[in-house]
Amino acid sequence: MPISPTAAHPEPVPRPKAAPRSEPVPRPVPSRRAVMPRPVPATRPDRAVAPPSTALLAVAGGQLVAAPRSAPGRTGGAGRRRSSNPYLRLLATPGARAFTAGNLIARLPMGMFSVSAVIMIAGSRGSYALAGAVTATGLAATAVVAPFTARLVDRFGQARVAVPATALAVLGSLALVLCVHYEAPAWTLFAAYAATATTPNTGGMSRARWAHLHRGDPAALHTANSFEQAADELCFMLGPVLAATLCGALFPEAGTLVGAVLLMSGVLVFAAQRATEPPVTPRTGTVASPLRTPGVPALLAVFLATGAVFGALEVVSIAHAGGAILALQAAGSCAAGLVYGSLRPARNVRLRLLLCLAGMTALMSLPLLAATGSASLPILALCLLVAGAATAPTMVTGMTLVQRSTRPEQLNEGMTLAVTALLGGIAAGAAAGGWLVEHAGTATGYAAPMSAAALALVIAGAGPWTGATRPTRTTRSRASRAV
Repeated sequence: MPISPTAAHPEPVPRPKAAPRSEPVPRPVPSRRAVMPRPVPATRPDRAVAPPSTALLAVAGGQLVAAPRSAPGRTGGAGRRRSSNPYLRLLATPGARAFTAGNLIARLPMGMFSVSAVIMIAGSRGSYALAGAVTATGLAATAVVAPFTARLVDRFGQARVAVPATALAVLGSLALVLCVHYEAPAWTLFAAYAATATTPNTGGMSRARWAHLHRGDPAALHTANSFEQAADELCFMLGPVLAATLCGALFPEAGTLVGAVLLMSGVLVFAAQRATEPPVTPRTGTVASPLRTPGVPALLAVFLATGAVFGALEVVSIAHAGGAILALQAAGSCAAGLVYGSLRPARNVRLRLLLCLAGMTALMSLPLLAATGSASLPILALCLLVAGAATAPTMVTGMTLVQRSTRPEQLNEGMTLAVTALLGGIAAGAAAGGWLVEHAGTATGYAAPMSAAALALVIAGAGPWTGATRPTRTTRSRASRAV
């Protein structure tokens, strides 16, 4: 008995084709399946956290869960292994590489201007005394103007103040070039070079950005301060070499002109990074100068004596063996700064500063022993390289104390005061070292930097430090109230 097709197939296949619109229910089902996968991650947060390419599916407790593919040493869902190098982690901060690049470009001319001015003025006027007097005048003007520029930066912001201040400084450099080229009266040289005193402290502004980005992270701030100090040493090591090369290979004004272009370009790049700029803190009343903060005057006295170490060492080394040997001292300081930044930050920063100053005093005796012992030039060069190893750790630790002793809304002013004290010490040390070289000889002149380091150690050991420990607590309380 044959079986009818209708009995074997109660719902034949051709029915949907014959009446596709008579049964609207079957079609919406696949369309809903095509649209609905988007809400699934909301009901299953494991898939929302880890993408399929970075997760493995596993069964746990009767439920399907996502297990991360990355090893414990990797970060987040990106699958990248977290670098053990503190400097790579520091530069991985969003926006850090951009403002660091601009800051390095703007900072390089700091080591070029004085050398270029001396070469340019001495070559045109035939007087090193006039060249030295002009550069000394510019240094003194910077010591007076720089704190006021930093105070404006704290009050109105880095970009709003740094760009016009740099433009005025660049105009002063260009005026100096024109005065030298057209043989203007000597007093115009002093006026033009004094106008460059409005140059903002780009190193201090960069440190302020690091302090803003890594507030509450002492390890990151320690690495950032070490990085900035190493950058200072690198720029002051390469700047004079670049300036002398440009002035000798091209024309005497080339060093000043290139330095002005680099300064303006670097500040423009640095100021354009507004995302990392510290916010301006509104001031409700008159704020006392950081000079009235307990502990800050003693710190500035330490920076003054430390600057005398650098100034005396520079003059004595140039008189004894030429200026090229100074690059070794800067290289030793740069390398020591990078190594120091990879270490853990000190719990007792004042004790660390005392140890650094004691090490500087001991190491500064090596060039004195080599020079008075009639050692060969390579041995003296090695002693200067080793002596430079204590420079960067001392400066990093001192800047850390300045940051902790200064109000957050006055950070640029506080660090600029430290740099101003350092510049004043360099001028005083250069004068003392030159006098000692002229009256007692170059070998005995190396006693000047060692004596200045010992003086800094005495000041650090005897000075009041009540302000160096309190700001850490007040800063944390302000941060907690802000949160």
